[in-house]
Amino acid sequence: MTIRVVVADDHAAVRAGIALILGGVDDIEVVGEAADGEEAVAVAREMRPDVVLMDVRMPRLDGISATRELAGVADVLILTTFDVDEYVFGALRAGAAGFLLKNTDADGLVEAVRVVARGDGLISPAVTRRLISAFAELPPPRDRQAVAGLTPREREVLACVARGLSNAEIAKELDMAEATTKTHVSRVLNKLGLRSRVQAAIYYSAYEGEGPAV
Repeated sequence: MTIRVVVADDHAAVRAGIALILGGVDDIEVVGEAADGEEAVAVAREMRPDVVLMDVRMPRLDGISATRELAGVADVLILTTFDVDEYVFGALRAGAAGFLLKNTDADGLVEAVRVVARGDGLISPAVTRRLISAFAELPPPRDRQAVAGLTPREREVLACVARGLSNAEIAKELDMAEATTKTHVSRVLNKLGLRSRVQAAIYYSAYEGEGPAV
């Protein structure tokens, strides 16, 4: 299956370079480009790509706001020069599936696109430790009713997501089809009002810290 990608960056040379790298891979097709956040949203809604590579600092509409608008349209992989906490947390809260720095090499970029297209989350190793530390300090959620409303199978899937398992790994562990796994993950996110697997993992960890395991 070919992975359809839209590249959003306000620097034409950067866009061209990313498109060149991804276009040279057999299983990836760049189906659109955008020079700002508003254009990224419009192009993504028109082309319905699997992944949007999104810069953060762009005119008219920044990448974080654009990511928020694309929830349910495409998975967003933030690609930025700026290793700033505000951007990392903002991107994940907006529903980004991954966060990658622009100093990532070509092979790493290609693999990141594949990972996100598979439905898995990805965070640059350079910011992972800070991210874990910061979210570990978050207070546990007050509303336990949302998790209590999950079916037993959905709770099992949520626990697997929190462990960082991919859809394929969850399917194997729980002995079900990968397509069924994807459906369960989607339902869990919808029921909990979350935008991404990363948010689900953080939510579950906070919930677990409040009492007995689900």
